[in-house]
Amino acid sequence: MARKHGCALAFFSLPFLVACSSETDATGGADVTAATGGSAVTAGGGGAGGDSTSSETSTGASGGAGGAPEPVSLRIAVLSDLNGSYGSTTYDAPVHDAIGAILGGELPDLVLVTGDMVAGQQGGLDYEAMWSGFHDAVTDPLREAGIPVAVTPGNHDASGYAGFEDERAIFVSQWSDPARVPEVEFIDDADYPLRYSFVYKGAFFLSLDATTIGPLSADQRGWVAEQLAAASEYPIKIAYGHVPIHSVTVGREEEILDDAELESIFREADLTVYVSGHQHGYYPGARDGLRLVSTSCLGSGPRALIGTSDPTPRSILRLVVEDGELTSLEAFSGPSFDTIIDRSTLPEELSYGGKSVLRDDLAGF
Repeated sequence: MARKHGCALAFFSLPFLVACSSETDATGGADVTAATGGSAVTAGGGGAGGDSTSSETSTGASGGAGGAPEPVSLRIAVLSDLNGSYGSTTYDAPVHDAIGAILGGELPDLVLVTGDMVAGQQGGLDYEAMWSGFHDAVTDPLREAGIPVAVTPGNHDASGYAGFEDERAIFVSQWSDPARVPEVEFIDDADYPLRYSFVYKGAFFLSLDATTIGPLSADQRGWVAEQLAAASEYPIKIAYGHVPIHSVTVGREEEILDDAELESIFREADLTVYVSGHQHGYYPGARDGLRLVSTSCLGSGPRALIGTSDPTPRSILRLVVEDGELTSLEAFSGPSFDTIIDRSTLPEELSYGGKSVLRDDLAGF
């Protein structure tokens, strides 16, 4: 699909955001994958658990997956990795500036957050206070402006590794609060807010529970395949999760899903794009016809792309869909988040471990 340059600027008067939350590097590792065996919690209609075996589909959706979707046009902002140091209950200026940029221009229809909203994944932290700080800085201003916020868990929010069951339960409780559940048409919310799917303004969205390193469980991959098969008639299908499939930044080369089966499922389903966080670097990539976009962080710890030395700037990712086609995907940086990151300044290809990701414009997008 040919990319139409410049559509985002014409569509939004201020940067439409995709920011990367800075993962607290002190952990020394990532927490990403579909967690298995997480504690089950039910709140506000959503379920919990890691790679839960339940794939119950919500029945209240009119024209759900497999229906006859209307032509879709919408604007999407993506935020990621907004956290600071362990236990932080406040947020640095770039986070506030990004929210201000979103609210100061033409409002997006939807905001996605690709994980690491709080600086957890460590014992002895006040998670309730951390989440309160996040909602004050991010969730509440967006929702007060009438913008739905759909999140996916990061390793510092709701790690799928053993020992973080309480943190996962708190994550589920926070986002199952009726005041924070996005007003979208859920297709499968049995494990919301971990893995779930929904339709909004004619586009299909799927959140992965990807907070640990390595391939997703067979159960979660099966669920993904079922969801995408049922959504085949939707022209726009966007998946988002915390951990990427392939390496993007220096120091995070092995903190990936490296899931060939998931990649094949996405490709066969004609997925529009998979958007991920965790790597703290913006790279609009593609591999064998599948678009894979890594977001930079808004919080601490921006990283350099593989083969480069300078950290990538904090940015906001904006996606514009017009008449059922993704016409613009751009990251905006700068103090006011109003400057497009020129693709020509990014490496043509990123390679690690014998696998490469090509810059999306060179792959025909």
